[in-house]
Amino acid sequence: MKNDDCKNIESRVKNITAEQLGVKERIYSESKIVEDLGADEYDQIELVMAIEEDFHIRVKDEDSEKIKTVKDVIAIVNSNCNR
Repeated sequence: MKNDDCKNIESRVKNITAEQLGVKERIYSESKIVEDLGADEYDQIELVMAIEEDFHIRVKDEDSEKIKTVKDVIAIVNSNCNR
């Protein structure tokens, strides 16, 4: 994995989330993907796919099922980047 793939993780995750979910307001780490940002299960799948593509990582199914907040997405990216 390239070093550049894992730079600015938090801001990139927030930007990808906003783009994928069509959210105009500010996204916080504590924002809940479903409750606060209005995602359905298909949105969540597309979000994970966009994260995988942007960071050049593979998110395990069991990890993607645990995603509740933007902070969870950031943690998954961090753990994949530190491998």
